[in-house]
Amino acid sequence: MATVMLVTGSASGIGRHVAESYYRAGHRVAFADLSAPRLEQICAQLPPETGGAALPVAFDARDEKGWERAIAEIVARWGRLDVLLNIAGYLHVAELLSAPSSAVHDHLDINAKGVIFGTLLAARQMRRQPAGGHIINVASLAGIAATPGLTLYSASKFAARGFSLAAAQELAPYNIAVTVICPDAVQTPMLDLQVDRPEAALTFSGGRILTVAEVAAAIEDARRRRPLEVVIPRHRGWLAKLTSLYPPLSGWLVKPLRRRGRQQQAKRQAERQESERQEKLS
Repeated sequence: MATVMLVTGSASGIGRHVAESYYRAGHRVAFADLSAPRLEQICAQLPPETGGAALPVAFDARDEKGWERAIAEIVARWGRLDVLLNIAGYLHVAELLSAPSSAVHDHLDINAKGVIFGTLLAARQMRRQPAGGHIINVASLAGIAATPGLTLYSASKFAARGFSLAAAQELAPYNIAVTVICPDAVQTPMLDLQVDRPEAALTFSGGRILTVAEVAAAIEDARRRRPLEVVIPRHRGWLAKLTSLYPPLSGWLVKPLRRRGRQQQAKRQAERQESERQEKLS
């Protein structure tokens, strides 16, 4: 039986990869993002022979009414909502003292309130369903370990993670599972924004960057097992949890990790410059 899913952030990055993968696997997928024309274009390009079904639902994750309309449209089309994947996210790279007030609002509105509204309204629908449902919220390792340089982003992801862990306990009696996924840096357009910014050096301190396919595989494993939390990769997750358990440790680790991150940024900058040079020669 095909699963009915709502995937936010479906216009790019992790969200698009996940939504398209589930569509190709034969599921019924509501592609959600801000731009209706973009979603319609993406859905129109999907292969028709997979057995899956796609529904573009454009709305702002910050908008409670938008969530209500989207879920109502999905239920009207397919009769239920089995899985919500909250993947949409926002990042404004800036040192705290130079961050505009709009960045404060946008981080909390999209990364935290968007997750909260989505979880709450999806859960109200799932509570009415005999089979319940599953809500998967994508946070970040920056929601486990405080991340200077990305302070607002880290704060919003701490909120999303904390909310998810608490909501999981409240919703369990209604057969609604909540899982929070906390990945390290992932190769997406959001990562590209950080390559040239020294403030974001800690993003690159892990060395290897995750692919969207790796995160999608972790999400699918979580969909099947319904764990409370998933960290990717595990060794970085445990380091993050250790610094959260003993915050002074962060102060000792920041300098060497930032140094390593800047080395990785320089390497990626050089690779980009070489790629651009090769393109001009071709």
